[in-house]
Amino acid sequence: MVSIKKGKILIAEPSIIGDISFNRSIILLADHNNEGSIGFILNKPLDYCLGDLIPEIESNLPIYNGGPVQQDNLYFIHKVAELIPESIEISEGLFWSGNFEQVSKLVAEEKINENDIRFFLGYSGWEANQLNSELKGNTWILSENTHRNNIIKVVDTAFWKNKMLALGGEYSIWSNAPEHPSHN
Repeated sequence: MVSIKKGKILIAEPSIIGDISFNRSIILLADHNNEGSIGFILNKPLDYCLGDLIPEIESNLPIYNGGPVQQDNLYFIHKVAELIPESIEISEGLFWSGNFEQVSKLVAEEKINENDIRFFLGYSGWEANQLNSELKGNTWILSENTHRNNIIKVVDTAFWKNKMLALGGEYSIWSNAPEHPSHN
């Protein structure tokens, strides 16, 4: 079994179909320690852009549902720590948080784009040992992030389906199942 640590991804098992927050989710773990884990759902875009939430920033950068915790807060991951002070490293070349005033300036000046940064409303969080229990209960598949900092660019709404196909076997069957079983 792959050990839990920041930088890994969680792939929602097909068994959590019907879970409003996590059905077909791909989560990047931004932090993991003895107190718990924090991650962001990468493949659930919302019907908002950055300019909708912060009108003084004229930007069409999309906003994603990061998870069910603190959905009134804006979070971000990025790959440009050299431009954003106070960034927190997730893994080599991939960061979260940082000086938002600088982010606003970089967005306004179009010095960063959606291949460099991804914004989220809310995050996904687990208390100490909760994620371990969920992994043992087959709620998640823990995987390496083989895309490294390009994960910002490559994850789209079909990413979960593609991961199911890559896992093969019984997972490939789930890749074509409707997101809502009642739509079958």
